[in-house]
Amino acid sequence: MIDDAAGQVTGWARTDFGLDLTDLDEVTHGADQHARLWRAHAADGTRYAVKLSGGGTPAGLVVAAHLAAQKVPGVPAPLHTHDGRLYGDHGGHRLSVVPWVSDLRALDGPMTDAHWRAYGELLAAVHAVPVTDELVRLLPPGGAAYPEIVAATRATAERLRAPGPADPAGPPVAELAALWSAMADRVSTLTGAMERLDANRGDRPVVVCHGDPHLGNLLLGPNGQVWLIDWDDAVLAPPECDLMFVTDGVLAFAPITTGQRAAVLAGYGRVHIEPARLAWFLAVRALDDLTDWTRQALDPDVDAAGRARAARIVRGLVSPVGLVTLADAALRSLDRPH
Repeated sequence: MIDDAAGQVTGWARTDFGLDLTDLDEVTHGADQHARLWRAHAADGTRYAVKLSGGGTPAGLVVAAHLAAQKVPGVPAPLHTHDGRLYGDHGGHRLSVVPWVSDLRALDGPMTDAHWRAYGELLAAVHAVPVTDELVRLLPPGGAAYPEIVAATRATAERLRAPGPADPAGPPVAELAALWSAMADRVSTLTGAMERLDANRGDRPVVVCHGDPHLGNLLLGPNGQVWLIDWDDAVLAPPECDLMFVTDGVLAFAPITTGQRAAVLAGYGRVHIEPARLAWFLAVRALDDLTDWTRQALDPDVDAAGRARAARIVRGLVSPVGLVTLADAALRSLDRPH
């Protein structure tokens, strides 16, 4: 069904890409607050992922197109516009179109052993692609924003240290203040470690990394086929930037078992995972997620459902299987004799 909001996108898709879209169904499970995504049907029956982005850069589209051109399996290639671009520009918003390859996210499963192995093979193929001058120009270093993340974390902790009764965030602020108080030592460990360690120095070469290859961005097909979508967070970094998602799981509600981890790494092939570098990337992601979702939970401009969802994610992050706990354990293990 095409509603009023999607009608304009339908016209742009026709003008930019020559697509005659007959149905658009909005997909709402993404975390990008600056984008809208639709599953679209064309008149010939072909399905597409149609995305309207209002933030970030088009670098993710460039990366996906480059990887697809390099025959990396499992990376859907963005369509080109009539004039050869990867997106249409509409008042500062980018309209992009990618083939809709599967309805089944890995989060919704079930993933077979073949899927887990293919997941590792796909990451290995991405990391093996040569880094071009264009990619160096477009992609940021992985974790480069960590000073801003540390500053934002400390600012959030300070706000929650003594919330006032008239705080515009309302009731959630008391619960979140209690959570942050209980994990003050872990947050201190993470912030201190991020300032001591610098995973981007040293002689380990950087590769193209997806940057966010969790199971919500992995789609499943028959016979173990997988696709990795949403390259908006692509970076140049050591492989640990991606591999932390398969060694440690990252998502509290979708922990990875020992057998699943072994299958992914068997597909990936021989690799030396540096514990300090892995722990650093875990800490960066943990504090970034913790601070960003806390900010959303406290934002009076976010609707009640969105704030409640953000608060649930914060609780998951600090749970025994959450990313904050995983990162804290990884950093503490660096100080133990091996």
